[in-house]
Amino acid sequence: MSDFDQIMRDLKDHKYAPIYFLCGEEPYFIDRITNYIQENALSEAERGFNQTILYGKETNEETVIAEAKRFPMMSERQVVIVKEAQHLRSLDKLVSYLDQPQPSTVLVFAYKKKAPDGRKAFGKKVKKQTVYFESKALWEKDMLHWIERIFGDHGYKTDYKTVSLLFEFLGTDLGRVASEAQKLKNIIPEGTPLTPALIEEHIGISKDYNNFELINALAEMDLQKANKIIQYFAANPKDNPLVVTIATLYNFYRDLFMYHSLKDKSVNHVKDALRVNYYKALELQKAGSKIPLRSVSNSISVLREYDMKGKGVQNDSVGHDQLLREMIYRLFALSQ
Repeated sequence: MSDFDQIMRDLKDHKYAPIYFLCGEEPYFIDRITNYIQENALSEAERGFNQTILYGKETNEETVIAEAKRFPMMSERQVVIVKEAQHLRSLDKLVSYLDQPQPSTVLVFAYKKKAPDGRKAFGKKVKKQTVYFESKALWEKDMLHWIERIFGDHGYKTDYKTVSLLFEFLGTDLGRVASEAQKLKNIIPEGTPLTPALIEEHIGISKDYNNFELINALAEMDLQKANKIIQYFAANPKDNPLVVTIATLYNFYRDLFMYHSLKDKSVNHVKDALRVNYYKALELQKAGSKIPLRSVSNSISVLREYDMKGKGVQNDSVGHDQLLREMIYRLFALSQ
């Protein structure tokens, strides 16, 4: 299986393979590779005769093979891209082409949200005979890295707090992250350090009232600050859903639980052992000095309880704003 960065390096060096099979849960990387080939494998003049875009819902395997076997016109290569390839019905019909691809064709399959069945003939062969890339869903720590990288690629400097705010607001949709970074290019000059104030002004999340600051309040045992944040959440429920707050707090307490299990609690060891960045390691070190392991374990149980209540389990009438208040007060009580 190929690595995203290696594929992109090869493409930028004009090294094109006969077949690319791009699959998996995270569409951002699939789109990046596909779009690069679509925009760069041929010159603008060559594309009219030598670039074909097919869609899985509207085509079939026989058409894909027929297009791929054509010879280019006045060009060293042709490009055939199959978007929404997950909708093709009989992938096994493509096995013969995998064995003998047309050398002058660059055939790209954009197969999103899943991977082919590895038990079938096509699934077994495609990994061996193509540039096979599986775009897996990202964990939070990976998301923070990619948010920083995407905004960096667009010319912006970020820090841990800014990246955390962006993650909270934009979530795990890297396509949305890239879209917001692109929008900023029309507003903020490249090279500008992004601050929470700029994020609040141009992207929308409050720099003072967000889950990142709520975690800080819990870590610092600052109930007054936490009260202000949950009052803001209650007044703006659409922008601050309970389920997101619970998930964010759960990730924090999970990491804190793992922190307490480490014998070496130095910042660099925490960073490497938990695969977090330096600033997150500092945050865990500070919180771990104030919140003992037993409190962390009990807090995780409380979060699970309120996650179920928020979904209506054993809760017929209490609204999300009241559940949030109850949950935060209980978390503070456990941390005493």
